[in-house]
Amino acid sequence: MKHALVTGGSGGIGAAICRRLAADGCRVFIHANRGAEKARALAAEIEAAGGRASAVVFDVTDAAATRSALEAILAEGPIQVLVNNAGIHDDAVFPGMRPEQWQRVIDVSLNGFFNVTQPLTLPMIRTRWGRIVTVSSIAAITGNRGQANYAAAKGALHSASKSLAQELASRGITVNVVAPGIIDTAMSEHAFSADAIARMVPMKRAGRPEEVAELVGFLASERAAYVTSQVISINGGMV
Repeated sequence: MKHALVTGGSGGIGAAICRRLAADGCRVFIHANRGAEKARALAAEIEAAGGRASAVVFDVTDAAATRSALEAILAEGPIQVLVNNAGIHDDAVFPGMRPEQWQRVIDVSLNGFFNVTQPLTLPMIRTRWGRIVTVSSIAAITGNRGQANYAAAKGALHSASKSLAQELASRGITVNVVAPGIIDTAMSEHAFSADAIARMVPMKRAGRPEEVAELVGFLASERAAYVTSQVISINGGMV
């Protein structure tokens, strides 16, 4: 049984990914920071359905706390499927953006990527098999008003993932990015009206978290062994 870690696993997209990976036979570690109770409830739901899951709580921006938490996870075996899904919004037009808004978004998405991924890489290499999937955003491809910080953080993940893919390809490890558009989650439900979605999305609807999870599940599987260094959009035709 492969062990999987999903950061930000208590949110809408993260929870769908956790369910997908558990259904595919992984033991899933569901990460949360502020959403600890949601993560524990999701783990209980997966266990009740016959899967294997545990909640883990730490702040990905705290390098020491993250490493300590990962050491406890690694004591039970290497992580072979890593989904970097943790991220936050703190939107403002750039001239009015406060330094802490810029820094916090970068800290969670980009520094969090390093703090989680780097300690797990060598144990994954030793197994000669691994899947690293990072959840980005259409904002990293097209930009978005009021989200210079978010687009910068997510765009940097594209470049980091492509570089890491080259380093790990010969070890049987793939590294890819999934870039969703408008997805029907609690984070987006107040950001876009139905009319706005119809104007912006050729498919005239928001995506579902389960649709993102299906793509992540494929990239995390044996079937995707020759797919690496890719940024794959899932956005209903927006770009």
